[in-house]
Amino acid sequence: MLELVGAIDQGTQSTRFVLYDSHGRVISSKQKEVKSIIPKPGSCEQDPWELYESCEACMSLCVSECKKEHGEDNVVVKGIGITNQRETTIAWDSVTGEPLHNALVWHDLRTTDVVKRTIEENGGNRNAFRESTGLPLSTYFSAVKIRWLMENVPAVAKAVEAKTCKFGTVDSWLLYNLTGGAKGGGIHVSDVTNASRYLLMNLKTLSWDAQVAKKFGIDLGCLPKIVSNSELYGEVASGALKGVPICGCIGDQQAATLGQRCRPGEAKNTYGTGLFLLMNTGDNVVPSEHGLLTTCCFQLGPDKGCQYALEGAVATGGVSVSWLRDGVGIIEDPKETQAQAESVEDTGGVYFVPAFSGLLAPYWREDARGLIIGLTQYTTRAHLVRATLEALAYQSRGVLDAMAEDSGERLRALRVDGGASSNNFLLQFQSDILGIPITRPDNVESTAVGAAYAAGLHLGIFTEDRIFGEGAAVGGRRTFEPKMTEDVRRAKYDKWLDAVTRSFAWADE
Repeated sequence: MLELVGAIDQGTQSTRFVLYDSHGRVISSKQKEVKSIIPKPGSCEQDPWELYESCEACMSLCVSECKKEHGEDNVVVKGIGITNQRETTIAWDSVTGEPLHNALVWHDLRTTDVVKRTIEENGGNRNAFRESTGLPLSTYFSAVKIRWLMENVPAVAKAVEAKTCKFGTVDSWLLYNLTGGAKGGGIHVSDVTNASRYLLMNLKTLSWDAQVAKKFGIDLGCLPKIVSNSELYGEVASGALKGVPICGCIGDQQAATLGQRCRPGEAKNTYGTGLFLLMNTGDNVVPSEHGLLTTCCFQLGPDKGCQYALEGAVATGGVSVSWLRDGVGIIEDPKETQAQAESVEDTGGVYFVPAFSGLLAPYWREDARGLIIGLTQYTTRAHLVRATLEALAYQSRGVLDAMAEDSGERLRALRVDGGASSNNFLLQFQSDILGIPITRPDNVESTAVGAAYAAGLHLGIFTEDRIFGEGAAVGGRRTFEPKMTEDVRRAKYDKWLDAVTRSFAWADE
């Protein structure tokens, strides 16, 4: 008998469903791409129903194939967890259950005017709400997206007035529909990690801050109830897993931190659509003075204390590699970037700052735009590919430097995961430019396993001792050691910083 834990991993570019055994090993997995809608430069939307239906499709196919392989009566899914792209915001009507607008994706910039106005209303202070929420005022967070929807979408304003509007991030939307939606039983909740990204949650009380919500004009009745990352939320209402408990929910980067088994003082970097470096700070709420975010790391049960994190969020990570393929057509497959980068000795003096939607940590410049600088007739597509991969490592260096300033201690090693971390050139250059070892597990998809851990803890399939104990990791790992001298490292990084400053104040008003 296979007793399994399922994990929905709903990301910006795709949705996956994975079944794990009690040892954290993958038994079956299905993945489906999801589309982004770009109505104008800097804007990004997604169809909420496509996000939900992609989850249903992956769950059905994965369970069906697993039962076909192992026997219908030999597979039992004990529960499922959810992990999701954070900050992406959806408004829907509680009577009809229908979305009132497409989802505003986390890196959408149409809220720039809301941010500027809110900063002005608070005496020009971008950090007016940081003491409570741990976050600066930025287009990144859900509160400004909610404000924009209320001001610019008549259907949302009407539903808010009628008290039928529900706001939520992708976790809330999935949980609502998985548990029955408007047809009956649909729950409206958000876990602490996702809630901590609204720019509305008080980090110490783990509840909505009424004063901050009032500043945005947001009715608390429209917001979900805040819950822990590991508890029973409800049961799947229909489909292949009807009746199965949903008992884990955690934002994608915190899920990866849990999946990487990061204890207090340890950190991971995820190379996904964006780049996200998180360091577990334990029960310490560490304020940032160097452009990082103070956020929830995880709360592994309603009666457990919350662990916190310092996070550096970079908007443009692996998506810049996708741009090489889809935007300018200089590669056919991201897998070829390693060979391309290694075919030249260096970038030939080329630097790429991929500020497609501004710069997040540690700069927080919505007005920045991407640039490629240092081009000569010598430049080839291989130089551009190498400069793109190096940009991922440089951006992570900026975050790590800020983290050292805030925490008072520089990391001695870094764990990595995410799709782009399979690129050996990238990880070797990352180790070189940081000057520390980089460790990659055999399975770089740590996000889904983090959601499975959260659900499995409630079910008793996993324990915290098993997850965080020495030798608990499943599979092997590879370590990349730095080879670059400090003089070369410093010279390259200084040149990168010069390029970054040249990208500022480039966006059209």
